Amino acid sequence: MPRKSAGILMYRYQKDVVEVLLVHPGCPFWGKKDLGIWSIPKGEFKPLKPLKQPSNKIITAWAVEGDCDASKIKSNTFTMEWPPHSGKEQEFPEVDRAAWFTIDMAERKLLKGQK
Repeated sequence: MPRKSAGILMYRYQKDVVEVLLVHPGCPFWGKKDLGIWSIPKGEFKPLKPLKQPSNKIITAWAVEGDCDASKIKSNTFTMEWPPHSGKEQEFPEVDRAAWFTIDMAERKLLKGQK
């Protein structure tokens, strides 16, 4: 069975322009990549209505108007072998940064399955 996650697409108005809050994945593999890898803030859950992404991961999202300081985002961490095949395990944040984007720019930044 596919994993399930849920997220919130926070949006705000800046001078009559809609902006959305997206997060950038945090680990060495994604560090220098930008377009097409950002995501809505999300995490795993149990009882919500799902949406299936091309990767077969199931997500549910809500839109909510709000505002926050994207520079103060905090993330949980995960452990993975890094560098690959080194036998060394390192801990990394799941998200390394967040930022506000216009809808046009968010479409360029977002993962294909979340557009």
